[in-house]
Amino acid sequence: MWQAISHQLSEVLDKPFKIIEKEPLEGGDINECYCIGDGNDRYFLKLNDREQLMIFETEAESLHVLNEADCIQVPEFIHLGTCRDKSFLVLNYLPTKVLDNDAAYTLGQELARLHSWGEQAEYGFDWDNYIGLTPQPNKWRRRWCRFFAEQRIDWQLQICQEKGIDLGNIDTITSRVIDLLMHHQPKPSLLHGDLWHGNTAVTVTGPIIFDPASYWGDRECDIAMTELFGGFPPTFYEGYQSVWPLDEGYQERKELYNLYHVLNHCNLFGGSYIAQAEHSIEKLGLLK
Repeated sequence: MWQAISHQLSEVLDKPFKIIEKEPLEGGDINECYCIGDGNDRYFLKLNDREQLMIFETEAESLHVLNEADCIQVPEFIHLGTCRDKSFLVLNYLPTKVLDNDAAYTLGQELARLHSWGEQAEYGFDWDNYIGLTPQPNKWRRRWCRFFAEQRIDWQLQICQEKGIDLGNIDTITSRVIDLLMHHQPKPSLLHGDLWHGNTAVTVTGPIIFDPASYWGDRECDIAMTELFGGFPPTFYEGYQSVWPLDEGYQERKELYNLYHVLNHCNLFGGSYIAQAEHSIEKLGLLK
């Protein structure tokens, strides 16, 4: 396998690249991750089963669009390939450390600039992608309330139901979500899509975000998720607000937007996330 990866990288880089170092890295619950090198250059490698190739393909597409925006640092795509029973994604390698207060402030500013970049009339993406291991549909829609209700909450509830997790009448919940967002039609923003603190860091050249699940949606979805799993330093929010203050009503919409990620964790991990989803659905009044 390593010989095949070396061969493919040699062709892509147009120079010999023989892997002589492969250091395992922490990479979450989904992929095996390595820093690979030939003694001169080093790259970041994500490795998974061959059938997971599409997840890597959609990640590469998200990175491409985020790079086009040129507002915030993301990993540089190098190569996508398969060998035997494995698929892999190669990115540039940058040593990182956890965000400090200054880097968090800069990241907030850069994220606000990303969210204000571009002119898109609808919500969605040119292709479906994944949130973790879960397929994420992104069909274009003109109304934000319908996009979020149907392709985020309804979609996750359907998967829950297929797995035997009953959180209430799906049609009732979906209709209620539409009602709650009926009068909220924000500017479509290019989102990271999975913005928890584990997908951010700081490099020698500044903050970086990675592992995107991008689409065009309400910028508040990114901000809400930063508050869901541990939160970001207060300076992050100060930086964001200094460039593009959040709209009135964000605090009320935050729990609704984060319900999407809680439902996804229900589907991926079950356990306490089921009770968390039930509590959130009740708190939001989605079964009334």
